[in-house]
Amino acid sequence: MTEMTGTASSAAAGRGPVGETRSIGLSILWMILTLGIYGIYWTYKTQEEIKRYSGNGVGGVLGLVIYILISPVTFFLVPSEVRYMYENLDGGTSPVRGIHGLWILLPLAGPIIWFVQVQGALNRYWESKGASPA
Repeated sequence: MTEMTGTASSAAAGRGPVGETRSIGLSILWMILTLGIYGIYWTYKTQEEIKRYSGNGVGGVLGLVIYILISPVTFFLVPSEVRYMYENLDGGTSPVRGIHGLWILLPLAGPIIWFVQVQGALNRYWESKGASPA
């Protein structure tokens, strides 16, 4: 009965399950060790979690297709979806916005700075919703 109550209250709020937090350092290490393959996994999981939780966004499969075909769009899309959760769902102020995608123009350090900002914002958001820290 408690499961139904939890599910009903979650459905009433219009929100799905909370996403998981990820260690920023380990994620960067995995991206390096797998020569970017972890980035594909991260993109799918992150966009799927955002879509499931907020009901907004492109979701995992479409997000992955966008990443594979026109990957620069992903650098603008993910922070924009994070901003939606912070501002439109919770009425707060988001630490990231779509414009943060411009970090990809800075060679080498830009994508790392982008990832630290976006994953950090996601971790803080999921933790505020009850997820365990990374």
